[in-house]
Amino acid sequence: MTEQRPLTETTAKAVPVLPDAQTVTEVKHYTDSLFSFRTTRPASLRFRSGEFVMIGLMGDPDPKTGKQRPLLRAYSIASPSWDEEMEFYSIKVANGPLTSKLQHIKVGDQVILKPKPVGTLVHDAVLPGKRMYFFATGTGFAPFASLLREPQTYEDYDEIIMTHTCREVAELTYGRDLIEGLKSDELLNEVIGEGFWKKIKYYPTTTREESPKMGRITTLIENGELFADLGVPALDPATDRAMVCGSLAFNLDIKALLEKAGLNEGANSEPGEFVIEKAFVG
Repeated sequence: MTEQRPLTETTAKAVPVLPDAQTVTEVKHYTDSLFSFRTTRPASLRFRSGEFVMIGLMGDPDPKTGKQRPLLRAYSIASPSWDEEMEFYSIKVANGPLTSKLQHIKVGDQVILKPKPVGTLVHDAVLPGKRMYFFATGTGFAPFASLLREPQTYEDYDEIIMTHTCREVAELTYGRDLIEGLKSDELLNEVIGEGFWKKIKYYPTTTREESPKMGRITTLIENGELFADLGVPALDPATDRAMVCGSLAFNLDIKALLEKAGLNEGANSEPGEFVIEKAFVG
């Protein structure tokens, strides 16, 4: 007769060991420097598509006290507000305090997710218009991954222009796959309307590796190529709206071009013609 093992750690559910712990449900690596991951969603969490939360892990123990402090960073939520899970898109920084650890997470691991969403890349901060521009570089695509799957985006605008600028072609994979997936997404086609994705004009560009369209998006706006390529008129505050998410320098450059065209920056308290995510730089 074999000894009966008690119902303990082998069969019992894992007890959260981190503050505000959520469990990783999926991890995808795209390049040596980019990956996405999904986690469970806190039952009480409500957010607007385009907002961000604080994500993290516990840091290394203090050499003197042995205590650990949480390492937290702002991460745009890449999943839409209606999704049952949370999705995030991240860079990998070899010496980064958080991402050097975060890039090694696996399904079943836990991460810290502070359930206090905030941000300016939301429909409430933008005045009604005809055409919405989403300007992104690198992992700045994340909030737009949320907004591209948000029904209100297609209710509010006749056209959605998604620009995504990266150094190399492989860095465009996450965004390209997401947009391509919208075509066969039965739920969204049913909820928003068959063929809703036809409103999207996707404009990927690279700055280092050769691709069908090369150049910084700021240059392509200034020389008019963006508008010529897409068959749309130049920026007009009467019809055009914009959301911007990228590096600090990119955000400032795009802001200058939008203001030059007559668009005014908005906020949750006072909607305008464009908004910039100041908390996210990547």
